[in-house]
Amino acid sequence: MSTAISVGDAFASRRPPSMASNTLCIARRELRDALKSRWFVLYTLAFVVLGLAVSFVSAAGTGGTGFSGFGRTTAGLVNLILLVVPLMALTAGAATIASDRERGMLAYLLSQPVSPVEVLLGKYIGLGASLLAAISLGLGACAVILSWRGGVSSPQAILWLAGLSFVLALGMLSVGIMISSLTRRASAAVGVAIFVWLTLVFVSDLALMAGAVALHLRIDELFALSLLNPLQVFKMWSLHAIDANLDVLGPAGLYAVEEYGRSLHAIFAVGLSAWIVLPLVVASVVLARKSPL
Repeated sequence: MSTAISVGDAFASRRPPSMASNTLCIARRELRDALKSRWFVLYTLAFVVLGLAVSFVSAAGTGGTGFSGFGRTTAGLVNLILLVVPLMALTAGAATIASDRERGMLAYLLSQPVSPVEVLLGKYIGLGASLLAAISLGLGACAVILSWRGGVSSPQAILWLAGLSFVLALGMLSVGIMISSLTRRASAAVGVAIFVWLTLVFVSDLALMAGAVALHLRIDELFALSLLNPLQVFKMWSLHAIDANLDVLGPAGLYAVEEYGRSLHAIFAVGLSAWIVLPLVVASVVLARKSPL
């Protein structure tokens, strides 16, 4: 009798896995799969090779030879990150849920004692950690090589650039996961993600310039519209953080500095944070209501 009671007490004392443990378990699986994939190695190598190429171009532009200091390559790396990091994050996020749905893995996961929110957060944390590793390895290796050959003139610039690159990656990862939750096939999700990347990188700039000319937009309206593009927010924030002149962005950059001054950091932070939170909320709602099959 006492043995039966003790066994019953043991089963009663066992608690179901918490939300944190479920989320971290899924995150570890997602991180392990991401680090084994080819895109992780390719994007990391792209950071190193293209970063060194930007350094050579910067040195040639100033009349020097070989590697230039990192401070002079920062502006070039900002444009490089604008091309590589959003594409990396969008495609990684777009492939995750749609791929699991296509292979039946999503239905299996949701049949376990886990909620859709836990699955979503686990995937987001795991992929975010892999993106952080890729950005850190790429920019870190570039900084080490440049320091060895040419001397790092502005160490804080690399720290700001790496941190803001990661924030941009998180925002684009959220958009990619939202796309993945809305589609059933991984190929379609990746295709939509590439279209979104092209729109943010190229089409939005052209549309903004055309709209400014055709609609005679004021400077404040032009600046407000530029805040809707996370890539523009990253570019302005990066240049402002390293004490570069925002006049390279034209009248909108000059207006931002004169009008908002030190408040620009908060404005840019809110802009990028919205791209992290809002797509994740949409994805969680869709994943909770949509069939996993």
